[in-house]
Amino acid sequence: MTDRKSDLDALDRRTYLQATGAAALGAAGLAGCVGRATGTLATQVTDQPADIDDFESLVVTVEGFWLGPEGAESDDEDGNETDTEDDGSDGGDDADAGGNETDAEDDGEAGREYFEFDEPQEADLVELQNGETQLIDERELQTGEYPYLQLDVSSADGTLTDGSDATVDLPGNAPLKFNESFEIRENTRTTFTADFAPVLRGNGRYLLRPVPSGIEVEYEESSESDGSDSGGDNETADA
Repeated sequence: MTDRKSDLDALDRRTYLQATGAAALGAAGLAGCVGRATGTLATQVTDQPADIDDFESLVVTVEGFWLGPEGAESDDEDGNETDTEDDGSDGGDDADAGGNETDAEDDGEAGREYFEFDEPQEADLVELQNGETQLIDERELQTGEYPYLQLDVSSADGTLTDGSDATVDLPGNAPLKFNESFEIRENTRTTFTADFAPVLRGNGRYLLRPVPSGIEVEYEESSESDGSDSGGDNETADA
């Protein structure tokens, strides 16, 4: 009986140590998460002219977005991820039947993080010209520096001015990735404007492409962060 009691005592001790150790680790993780500062990221979309005049409407559906790995360098100083696409003379085999290649893992780096919208957001690019923008998401995120923002666009439905349907492909080898580094700062609203437009290809199909020159990042300090300046602090960084 004595030996069995010792075994039970040892088992109880191990169970107690495992339980307290797990609790301590959980508390430490929670403390680290709570202590991390946050800021606001607002994501907007807009449209450059390109071949948009061919359209009566061009509605893109955005499901969410990826943020590049925190602290990584931007891949391309010009923010252009479209040059690897062909000129469209092959009939558009680079895109699948739905035109969506944005969730292919080989298109993304390890460490990037995906944020899915509560509901898919639709934007008609015809209505987003001449500086017009549409807010598609706004959320609190941990502070940090990010090398890019990539939109998860699931579809692009176009109607031409003559009433016919347009075939609009989404980039396959070059997804809707906007290579403009930006920060999420504490008590600051960061507005990232992603600019893309349809481009007519040689096969009569259109390709939705990012417009590097139209990417814009704005920083607006929250009023509660510094009561001495009720007007806030606006800073704009154009690509």
